[in-house]
Amino acid sequence: MSKEFAARRLDIKAFAEEGAHVQGEQRLREYGRLLAETQGRGAESPVVWTASGEIRNPLHVQPEVWLHLQANATLPLTCQRCLASVDVPVSVDRAFRFVSDEQIAAAQDEESEEDVLALSRSFDLLELVEDEMLMEMPLAPRHETCPVPVKLAVEDADFDSVSVQRENPFAVLGKLKSGKS
Repeated sequence: MSKEFAARRLDIKAFAEEGAHVQGEQRLREYGRLLAETQGRGAESPVVWTASGEIRNPLHVQPEVWLHLQANATLPLTCQRCLASVDVPVSVDRAFRFVSDEQIAAAQDEESEEDVLALSRSFDLLELVEDEMLMEMPLAPRHETCPVPVKLAVEDADFDSVSVQRENPFAVLGKLKSGKS
C-alpha cells in the first residue's frame, strides 16, 4: 500500500524508501521570495514541480537517501537594459543526497559534487523548490532584443564642456613635481 506524502511536511526517508513520486502546481503568489523578485508581477503564473525519492545501495550498512527535483516557471523579471518586463523561463533539475544531521550535511556538502541536506521527518519540499528557483534566476535578466530602443547617450547638456575644462591630472602632477604652480 502506498502512502500519501504532503509537500510541506515530507518524511524524506519514508518517501525515498517507498520510491514515491509527488508533483504539484502552485501560483507564483504562494512563493513570497520569488514573487518579490518579480516585483509582484505574474502572481497567477504557475510554478510546476515534481519530486521523486529513491534509496541507493539498499543492502549497504548506510543506504543513501536521494531526492530528485524538477521545477519550471516563467518569471516576469525586469530587463537590465531597457527596464521593461521580460519573461524569463527558469528550470531546476537537481538531485539531493540526504544524511542523518546538519553537521554531517555541512561537512559533506563542501567535499562532494552533489547537494547534501539533512534528513527530516517534516521537510518542506516547496521551500526547496523556491530556494532552487531563486538560485537558477539570471543575475541580469535581459531581452534578446529590447522592444524599445535603449538610450545610450548622456542627457546633461554641460557634460562635454565640463570634461574639456578639467586639466589633465598627470599635467597637474608634473607641475607639482617640478615645483611650478
